[in-house]
Amino acid sequence: MNDRTIIYSTYYNPIEANIIKARLEDSGFSCFLADENVSTIQPLYNQAIGGVKLIVFERDVDQINQLLAEDNSDLVDDGEETENHGGEKIRCEVCGSDNVGYGIAAQPKYSLWSTILAFITFSSPIHAGKCHHCYNCGHEFE
Repeated sequence: MNDRTIIYSTYYNPIEANIIKARLEDSGFSCFLADENVSTIQPLYNQAIGGVKLIVFERDVDQINQLLAEDNSDLVDDGEETENHGGEKIRCEVCGSDNVGYGIAAQPKYSLWSTILAFITFSSPIHAGKCHHCYNCGHEFE
């Protein structure tokens, strides 16, 4: 029997990670979360540490995939806009993944008006905007 542990998935929302962990534990799988405390206490460090990691036994991965595929429609939505106007999931432009969230941009993005205002006032531009973020490859897009 293979007792090696692996990072099954990462989450940038600790609540979502705990929901998945509780679902797996209720189904009899052994698992735990890594970096949950840092992510909860210091949310600004979340990107630096790579999010909350769900650790599972490698031998359970296939069964966990089946369980979560069945329960995918029952998971709690965290309020992020991840569907376009047609109701279909938004996919990453680079890798094609549907593991996409909508929120404040992690990479600096400045609007035209904030750049002009900063130039006139000799200050730094104001960080602007929200965008879609792919949690698989890290690409950000509108």
